Amino acid sequence: ITAAASVLVLMGWRSLRDIKTQIEEHVSSKVSAVSLEYEKRLADVEEKLKRRSEQIISTQEEIARANQLHALWMRAGLENNPQQKVKLYDEILELNSEDVEAITYKADAVLELGECEWALNLSSKAIELDEDYALAYWQRACAFAALGQIEVAVEDIRTALDKSPALSAELAHEKMFETLHEEESFKNLLS
Repeated sequence: ITAAASVLVLMGWRSLRDIKTQIEEHVSSKVSAVSLEYEKRLADVEEKLKRRSEQIISTQEEIARANQLHALWMRAGLENNPQQKVKLYDEILELNSEDVEAITYKADAVLELGECEWALNLSSKAIELDEDYALAYWQRACAFAALGQIEVAVEDIRTALDKSPALSAELAHEKMFETLHEEESFKNLLS
């Protein structure tokens, strides 16, 4: 009986040890699975935070660039010296090389300096970038008028007026068009 009881105790002890081992293995596998899941989640959160941080940095850089552009535009608006205006528009174009408005205003400043060919090239470039920007046609017409190319100047004026009828109020007052006042095609535009 004692021997049988001893065998049963040893077998029971072994069963308890097996159960304990199985429980430990099960708990260990569950903990590993949960740890892996949380590691994945943490990696996802880290990736999202990294992308969000990059977006915030990018947005901050854009805001700083926009503030710098705004300051340059304000300075250009207050500047009376055409050479200084050209420098300011160059700074604007360094920040945004395809700023049609800056190119057009630079053409205007260059025209004030008497550089008609340069103004013509700049306004033509502005038209290439945005063929619906009326002021670029207006500036090109000023350059053509200064160069004595009357027909082309009148055609660009017509295009500018078609794209922006509000410019008609400036037509009679534009000093670059004084040479055109005697032309019949220009008179037709005035009326």
